[in-house]
Parts: sequence; C-alpha cells; structure tokens
Amino acid sequence: MAKMKARLNKLFDAAWLHKKSLSILIDIILILLSLFFSYVIRLGSINEVAQEYRSQIFMIAVIIVPFKILLFWFFHLYHISFRYISLREVLSIIKAAAISSPMIAFIALVFRDVEIFEGFPRSVIFIDFFLTFFFITGIRAFFRLYYSDSIKKRGLEALIVGAGAAGEQLVREMMRSSQHNYFPVGLVDDNPQKKNTLIHGIRVLGGRRDIPKLAKDLDVKEIIIAVPSATSKEIRGIMDYVRKANHKDVKVLPGISDLINGKVTLKDIRDISIEDLLGREPVHIDMGKVSSYIREKNILVTGAGGSIGSELCRQITRFDPAKLIMLDIGETELFNVDMEIREIDPELDLISIVGDIRDERKVKSVFKEHRIETIFHTAAYKHVPLMEANPREAILNNIYGTKVLAQRSAKSGVKRFINISTDKAVNPTSVMGATKRVAENLILGLSADTVAFISVRFGNVLGSRGSVVPIFQEQIKKGGPVTITDYEMKRYFMTIPEAAQLVMQAGAMGDGGDVFILDMGDPVSIYHVAEELIRLSGLEPDKDIPIVISGRRPGEKLFEELLTAEEGTTATIHEKIYSARITGKIDKEYLEKMDSLISLAREDKDSRQALSLLKELVPTYKA
Repeated sequence: MAKMKARLNKLFDAAWLHKKSLSILIDIILILLSLFFSYVIRLGSINEVAQEYRSQIFMIAVIIVPFKILLFWFFHLYHISFRYISLREVLSIIKAAAISSPMIAFIALVFRDVEIFEGFPRSVIFIDFFLTFFFITGIRAFFRLYYSDSIKKRGLEALIVGAGAAGEQLVREMMRSSQHNYFPVGLVDDNPQKKNTLIHGIRVLGGRRDIPKLAKDLDVKEIIIAVPSATSKEIRGIMDYVRKANHKDVKVLPGISDLINGKVTLKDIRDISIEDLLGREPVHIDMGKVSSYIREKNILVTGAGGSIGSELCRQITRFDPAKLIMLDIGETELFNVDMEIREIDPELDLISIVGDIRDERKVKSVFKEHRIETIFHTAAYKHVPLMEANPREAILNNIYGTKVLAQRSAKSGVKRFINISTDKAVNPTSVMGATKRVAENLILGLSADTVAFISVRFGNVLGSRGSVVPIFQEQIKKGGPVTITDYEMKRYFMTIPEAAQLVMQAGAMGDGGDVFILDMGDPVSIYHVAEELIRLSGLEPDKDIPIVISGRRPGEKLFEELLTAEEGTTATIHEKIYSARITGKIDKEYLEKMDSLISLAREDKDSRQALSLLKELVPTYKA
C-alpha cells in the first residue's frame, strides 16, 4: 500500500507540471459522465440511453462541454490547485453548474425540430446540475483529503495555543499545505465556550492549564502560541505552563502589526524570543502627523546600519518618502540594510552613503546633493566601558559629529532634526552619557527659526547590539557562565520597533528646543533577563548554565534615570511620550566651552583636561 501511495505521489507531482491541462481534462470527463448519467437516472436503463439517446447526448456534449469549461475558467477554478479547495471554490462550482445546466434546455429548444431531439427528457437539466456539482466538487475534495492524509503522516505533532482567528488560519494552512513540517493534534484556549469545538476537524481540548498533560498524552513535538494580540504578560503566563511540561520547542506568531495584511501564514511561525516575554503593549502612532513630515520628503538617517537607525529606515519606508538617504561609517552594516530595504520597497529612491559624520566636507556634499528636509540622527558611540577607555572618540563622535550635522542643517533648509539621546545622559556616570548630554544641550543652543531641533531620550532596546541580550545569548551558546555586573542592576527596556515608532511620533510633535522622554514602563531586573534567556534556550539557570556576578564596570550605574532632579515632565498628546521641562540656559559661553572641549579632543594632548571640561559642561556628571 505504501509503495502504491508513493507511486501515486510521484505521478501527481509529475502531472503537476501540467496541472491546468490535467484539471481541464478531468473536468471534461466528469462533465460527460454527468450528462450521460443524467439520462440514465431519468430513464432507468443504460441500454436505452446507449441505443436511443446517444446521438442526442453527443450533440449536446459538443456544445455543453466547451461552454462549461469556459464557465469554470471564468470562475477561476483552474487558478487554484485541487488540494486547496475551499468554500469559495465550492460556491463557484455551484454558480457555474447553475448557469451551464439550463444551457441544455436552450440547446434542445434550438434543435427541437431536429429528429434526434424528439422526446428530450427535460428533467435531465436538473439532474445534470446536481451531478455536475457532485462530480466536480467530489474530485477536488478527494485530492484535498488525500494530501491532508499525507501531511498527517509526515508532520510533527503540534499543539496550538489559541483557538481564535489566528489559530484557525494556522490550522487551515497546516491541513492544506505540504510545504511544512507540522500537523495540529489539538488546540487549547481559555474560553470555556470553545472547549470540544472542532476547527477544521481539530478539537479544542482545554485551556492553558491543560498544556502539561496534553503535551505528554499527545506526544507533542512543538507548541505554537497563536495569539498575535497577546501581551507579554499573557505570553509569560502561557510559558509558565509550557515549562511545567518540560517542553523546549516553543514557537510563536508575531504581533498583529507584524503580520502581513493581518493574515497568518506558516512562514510567520518563529522561535519565541526575549522580546515576546519582556515586550509591552503595542504602540499606536498618529499616522497622519508622522506622514506630514516624511511623505514625499528627502529623509536622512545617520547611523543607518545600527539597530535603531536600520529600524527607522524600515519604518520610514511605510510613509512613502521622496528619497531615503542612509549614512553610516560601517560599510558592512550599511550594505546589509541597503539590501533589506530594497527588497521591502523596490520602488523607493534609496541612497546609501559610506561616510563619517565628523567629515564636514562629506556632510556638506550630502546635504547639497540630496536637499535633506528631515534628519534622524542616530549615529553615536554607545558602549559605556569602551568609551571610558576612549574618551576622545566619544567627544569627537557624539559631540563634534552632532555639531557638524546640526550646523549644516541650519544652513541647508532642513525642517526637522531629531536627535536620538539616551537615559545615560541623565546624571551621567560615564563619558558616553556625558557626551550625549552635551549633544542634547548643543542642539538646544543651536535652535533656529528654520529648523525644529528635537531630542528623544530613552533607555535600552531589546536586541540592539549594545544591549545585554546578544551578549547573554552568546555566553549561553558557549555553555556559560552568564555574567551580570550586579544582582540588583535594573534597566529600562523596549523593543526596537516600539522605540523607532515613538521616535517618529515625537519628531512630529516638536516645534524646536524640545527634549522628549519615552515612557519606558517599569525597570527590569538584568538577573531576570538572564534567567529568561537561559530558559528560552531549553536550559535551567544555575543548573545547566551558571549566572555569575562579576562586579560593576567603569561608568555603569545600578539604575538608570530619565530625568534630572531639576527637570520635570509635562504630558503630551501621546500617552507614551513626555516633554522634559528644560531649566538651564544654553548660552554663547556654554557653546564656546563645548568648542574648547572639541579642540582638546582633536589635539589629543591631555585627556584629563578634556574630562575636567566635560564635567563643567555637565555639572551632574560624576565619573
């Protein structure tokens, strides 16, 4: 039996090269059978039909067969594989049969004076309609069942969490597609009204509390969380029961905003990540306001190869800019983002430039050639311990690079300059944080009537190259230990897409001289992040992978802040964005001191003097 089925599979796969021709040939045979058996059912005798009505049947068939095939083509029955038949195709078959069967009566009426049409049985019209529907639908249902049965034997047993729209689409995709490695053995959903209901033949077996028992009883190989609208808190709740089942293979569908047209496909299934567990509520932005300063504008993103810069480029493409200019000093990162953006939007006028923001001549030529209207300035040195050892580079890149861009913007007709800052700029204990605070002050001091200079301050983003997450993941991959600097250390976290969207929203809100602060939620324990990452790898913290406290590094804080003691906030029109009340005045003397700091860094003579001047510019800086 297995050999026979394998041969059939090969036959069907070979025939698939000519699937439309094969489909039409099968339908021609079935239409002829429908017509013939309509006469047999009406007259009750195959012999009588064969002897007395064969000429009549032949003449009708010559006209009705091409007519029905054309109708089936018109209703797109040959544009989809037999194995993918759905209710839509069934309805199309009903329509085609309902239109074509009365055509038999028309033929009989036209040829009523022809001898062979004497005694035409009119009930054949109705019988032919039902037989056409039965045969045409039946053959397609057979192929669908056949391939579903094949999938059933090949796929890994999967338990799907979520019996809503996404779960239903996922089960349907699994049941009809052979290009995957899953077969659904059951669903779970906390809605008691869904228990024991069937979704495409697959039963809802219980709620999330039943996951450990079901995973064992059904010998589940994969657990797939199919709840795109779930918050990170809800996903953590589901994962608690998954871990009780000692199950390591867990997949998830992305959030609703990440699904293409809101539809679920098997390609959307991915491994669960730390972002799913620590992420927050979906961000809602005012698309109209964001579009007003991006659509049909020339947009420059500095540091475009970085985590935030590249995500801003992806988000910007949604708003149809006239031109997107991506600038980065790192050619490899820029090349990778360039390839990705071109795939996302092949029609976009995309310019990728390898260049240094400190290179005044290069920056001037970029502005002159591309007539920049909006800038997202993300280029910066961000690694705290590294900048402690290289203060000169932090000063030149974070302060001088920002100055070059800001002054050129004021001379070149730029409308908006959105500077990406950091929570480490508040009461800084590191060179990196202090230089980013000076950069904030710089653009406040340069505020001009023609340019809206805006800073956006936020904390760590999950998955960025400077965050602890990729570092921990690499340590886990090597077998540990995972090192954290202090058990009490906490950080604010948000996902990269959330940060990029809120930056774009803040850019639409500022009029110039603004420092916006993103709502980072509650700070998260770094120790907890390490534990979750180890568990996501299918291992146990301090059992399979040890967590070691290594001690704080130079410039690090236990807790990050988003405001100084002097600053307060006022609410804005967006619930997740606040405006800092700036109390200090950035005057000419301050800007002159800043220029002196830049000169010291460029001369590279005395780093102690440069750090001393940096403390004058940021009085709250405590090295």
